[in-house]
Formats: sequence, structure tokens, C-alpha cells
Amino acid sequence: MRLPALGAVLGALLLGSCATLSNMTTARDPYLWLEEVEGERALGWVREQNARSLAILEGDSRFAQLHADAMTIANSRDRLPTGSVREGHYYNFWQDATHVRGIWRRTPLAQFASGAPQWETILDIDALARTENANWVYKGADCLAGSTRCMISLSDGGKDASTWREYDIARRAFVEGGFVVPEAKSSVSWLDADTLLVGTDWGPGTMTESGYAFIIKRWARGTPLASASEVLRGQAADVGAFSGELEDVDGTRVPIATVANTFFESTVWRLDGAAPQRFTLPPRSSVRGLYKGHLIATLEETWTPQGASAGGVVIPTGSLIAITLDTATGPAPTVTVLHTPSARQSIEQVAITRDAILIAGYDNVRGRVLRLAYDGRAWVEGQVDLPANGSVSFAGTSSTEQAAFAIYEDFLTPDTLFALEDRATRARAIRSLPAQFDASAFISEQFEAISRDGTRIPYFVLHRRDMAFNGQNPTLLYAYGGFQLSQTPGYSPNVGKLWLERGGVYVIANIRGGGEFGPAWHQAGLRTNRQVIFDDFYAVQQDLIARGVTSARRLGIMGGSNGGLLMGVALNQHPEMVNAAVVQVPLLDMLRYDQLLAGASWVDEYGSPSNREERRFLRSISPYQNLRARPDFPLPFVLTSTKDDRVHPGHARKYVARMIELGMPVLYFENIDGGHSAAANLNEAARRRALEYTYLMQRLMD
Repeated sequence: MRLPALGAVLGALLLGSCATLSNMTTARDPYLWLEEVEGERALGWVREQNARSLAILEGDSRFAQLHADAMTIANSRDRLPTGSVREGHYYNFWQDATHVRGIWRRTPLAQFASGAPQWETILDIDALARTENANWVYKGADCLAGSTRCMISLSDGGKDASTWREYDIARRAFVEGGFVVPEAKSSVSWLDADTLLVGTDWGPGTMTESGYAFIIKRWARGTPLASASEVLRGQAADVGAFSGELEDVDGTRVPIATVANTFFESTVWRLDGAAPQRFTLPPRSSVRGLYKGHLIATLEETWTPQGASAGGVVIPTGSLIAITLDTATGPAPTVTVLHTPSARQSIEQVAITRDAILIAGYDNVRGRVLRLAYDGRAWVEGQVDLPANGSVSFAGTSSTEQAAFAIYEDFLTPDTLFALEDRATRARAIRSLPAQFDASAFISEQFEAISRDGTRIPYFVLHRRDMAFNGQNPTLLYAYGGFQLSQTPGYSPNVGKLWLERGGVYVIANIRGGGEFGPAWHQAGLRTNRQVIFDDFYAVQQDLIARGVTSARRLGIMGGSNGGLLMGVALNQHPEMVNAAVVQVPLLDMLRYDQLLAGASWVDEYGSPSNREERRFLRSISPYQNLRARPDFPLPFVLTSTKDDRVHPGHARKYVARMIELGMPVLYFENIDGGHSAAANLNEAARRRALEYTYLMQRLMD
């Protein structure tokens, strides 16, 4: 099964109805020149800011050891090799000190399950980059079932845009004269050995305002890409159209395309007939795969399907459902509700094996795995016995293979890889990672804060067992709060080694906007309701101080991307609460975000600057427009990447320039490579972490 990678595509519908409002902001913005990503003047400014900030951070006596520790962690071979299951092999992409860019490799499933894999390298990205004198970053592969042919996605410096090239696993070489899709934000999937489904930049007027293709075409081998024939067309106002494939347990393959009308609303079409046929699903739903002739999906809204099988019953949001495939495109689909989480539960992942449907979900932000199977007459639900009080995620499954793998971890327990055996009814530990910091002195506790509207907001605190609740503990609070992305218990060697062992306390807040309690938890903070997310974050800060965990003098905050927006708003609304803020690859100009790179795709999350009511709200919370010099505003550390083609580096640049204009202290670092992660390889990531923790120590421990 290969579904369109919508989780990696940050998208939503652009509602362009009042362009004059945006023009007003453009005319008043003195720092638009910093939006010229590769502009000579802009890059000169970046280098100047980098030099100033790096002198302060890298000149700190603690930086060298932090950097050494971060490099050791980044290049450690003591990591679980996670990846995917395909036709008797386990595939993995691996990076370490020798393979900085990484190698794509595989091992037989039996070897992997035994805990003693013998890896064979399929593609060496470091060697490829040297040979082609290119800054290649591996972005993934799409392989044809029953074949050795794959399409490989390669990015220049970590950008979302990539080049797709045909590769032969058997020959360990790119196919001479094979398929090549030039650099763009493209989707590619196989129809057969000589035909691809492609969504890409077909020329002027073929990309959405969000920067993605909205036309899917069929491309035959041996013909020019420009001659490909159209199969499905969305609209320029959509987020984009993305090709993919579903595979049932008997190997039946169904080519599909997903038209993302907004980030959260889409239509899914099967493409194996004379004309595209739309699956009968509500707009806010996600197709998860095929299982024994059933289309499996989750709902992000309530749904009352038509037809005798449903009987007009309302299916709650968050539910997992099955629709018989032969009725899935008709007006009266045969629907079965497989599982409905409670108000404090969620479905995080769904995986399909030859024998079962597996659900990785959370109960009060504590992981579990459920198993569903169909015997031809009835559905049976059970729970796989795995450790409690942590996170569980899938580490490789295939709808045509019995083998399945999962990983358990919690804040203080290193990752453990499990094989799910006996038709995925029981779990067997294959390998546990060695500890990368001494966790014996620490404890993880879950608390709740009460937000302004009375909602209970859970959060986790990692601290020394003997910590005094005296308000003097240097504390780092991390949160995200958007796009239904959950923040769950996870083992972080960097947090442990670089922060906890050096006397810090670490906190993760499960504020609204995430998916910890299902779609409703996320949808509570959409568009003009977003202030509840910021209120939740403020409530956690207050609760930490009230409990004596820390104080404003010792409290720092961190967040990236959407979490960077959260940092910017928190600094403007309550600067008195913190003494440090790490603002990573942030959104900060909320009046122009929809005009920058992929920004148009996020309107369903944030609201549109072209809508008067929504613009009024965005104006009230936009960090860039609301910056004010005030004595209690802490010195923040802002980081971004020149190569980030998702969140425009202009957000961070303009914000910092405005701070400098106002005479406000700020540190800034922009990685020239790195994409949205702000680090193109392991070594760059280690340096970034060392810079961040050096800054935090300067602000919270000195």
C-alpha cells in the first residue's frame, strides 16, 4: 500500500477574496527584501547575524562538550533501524558518522525478526552526492510490486521539492533512459512496469497556490513527460492532487488519487476503471488501506452514511470504519464501525497486515495497540500485550505479509523493537537500545493544568527524583499545538544527555490543536478559535510555577514550525512568564503567511488573511506585527534554514530584523542548507542542538 503523503504536505485552501487587504500590509512592510531567499542583500544580512550569534554561543565554554555529546548521539550506531516491509525484505534508511547523508539498505525479514540482520546496501547517498557533485538528501522511494524497479526521491539540500529518478535494485543503478521527474513538489506512483501516475509542475497554471500539482497524468515509458495524458484534475484553489496506491491482502492493487481541497478536507478517487470513481466518504476522513475487500478509513467528522447497512446511524468523529470495496464508490456504501475511541482516547496510526488491522492509539496520552480481524462473518477486536505508560508506533508492516513490527518507548526507557507474531496477536521483543543517558535518577510524572475555559490540559514533567519543588529548577517547556500532531512520551537521548543530566527539567504539554484526544481536540483551536491553544500553553506555564517546579526566571520554552508560531505568540502575550525561548523554523508573519511558499495550504488551520473576520483575528495574534519593546521581554534564539521551502525563512528573518530595529536583544542562526528540519544531515543537526542547549544554559542556569 502506498497512500499519498498528505501528512508531509502542509496544505489548506486559499480563500483569496480581498487582495487589497494584503496589499496594505505589503506596502507597510520595510523588510520584504528579506523574503528574497537567495537574494545577495538578504544572505549578507543572514551571514552578519550568524556571525554575531555564533560568537556568543560557540564562544561559550560549555558549547564544545555539548557539541561533542550531540555528535556522539547523532552518529551513534545504537539506534533501531526502522523502515518498511516489502516482499520478504525489511528496508531501512540509515545515517551515521560514516554515512552522513545515508544509505538505503535491506535485509531478509527472517533475519530482521531474529535481531541479527545482514544488511545489503541498495543506494549510497554519500557516494551519489560525491559522484554527481550535488547536495542530495534522500526523501524516499516508491517501488513497483513484483519488480526491482523503484522511483527514488532526491532533494537538493533538504527542500520539500525533489527530483524523482528510476532505480533498479537488482543492478544497483539508475535506469539509463528511465523515468525522471524534474524537481518540483511532485507525487509519483506506479501503474505498471511501463506506466507512472504523476502529479507535478506541468507548466504555467498547473500548480496550486500552495505550490503543489493539481493535475494527475499517466506517463508511458519511452515518451516525453510533456506527452503524458491527463487522468484527474483538481483546481488551482485546492492544496493539490496526489497519486497513490492501495494493496489488499491478496495482492490486489487499486491505483488512487487524493485531491486535497483543504488541509483537512479531501476527495479520494480510484483510477482502475474507464473513468475516475470517487470513494463515498465525508470530506474530513482519511483512507488507511484495504483489508479483505474492505476500504479502511478514519473519520475526522461525524458521518451519517446513506443505505440500509448504516440505517441512518450517526458515526462519531474519530472512528475507524470499514466499507466493502464493491460499494465504496456507490451512493449507499456498506459501512461497519470497527472502533470508536472515547473522549480521552485517540487513534494515532493504522497499519494493515495479511491477517489483521492494527491500531496504535492513546488513552490519556499513554500508548496501546489494538488488533482487529475479519473471519468472513464477524469482526473481532483484541489488544496486543505491550508495555504501558509510553508510546507505541509501527515500524514496518505490509498488507501482503504476516510480519509486523512495532516500537515501544517512554521518556526514560530506550526504544524496544517488537515483532508482532502469531497473526499479530502477541509481541516479542527483538532488541532494546542501550541507555544513552543515566535515567536512574529521573522520574516522569503527568500533571494537569486548567485552561481559561476550564478544560483539563495534561502535561508530562521529567525531573530528578529528589528535585525540590522550590521554583528554582531550570525548566524547558516544549509544545506544538496544531495540525492534529500529538506530543507523546518518547525517549530522547539529546534531552537526557544535553539537558537532564546537566540539571534541567523537561516538560511536554499536550495542548489543544494536537491529536492527543482525537480530531475534536485538534478542531477546538482552528481558525479564530486559536486563542484557546495559547491559553492552554499559558495555563501549563502557570501550573508549573504554582507547583514549584520552576519560576519565570528559570523557565524556557521551545517550539518549531507551528510551534514557532506558538513561541512568538507566547512571547508577545506573556513575556513575563519566561526567560528563554527557542523559536525554530517559525511562522511569524500571519498576515502574509498565505503568500509565502506552502503557506496558502494552511488556511484551514489558521484562517485566511483575505477574510475580514479571520484577518482581524490573525492581526491580533501575529507575532511579527505585534512586537513591542518592553523590559520584561526575554532574549530569544530564533533558528531557520535558507533551504526551507515549506515555512519561508522570511518569517524568522523579518521578525529578527524588527526586533533589532526596536532595540530588543535577539540571537539568530540560519542554516544555509537543511530544509524544514533546519539540518540537512546528522552533523548539522548535532550542531543546532548544541547551540540551542548552550543558549538555554546561558539563560536559565547562569
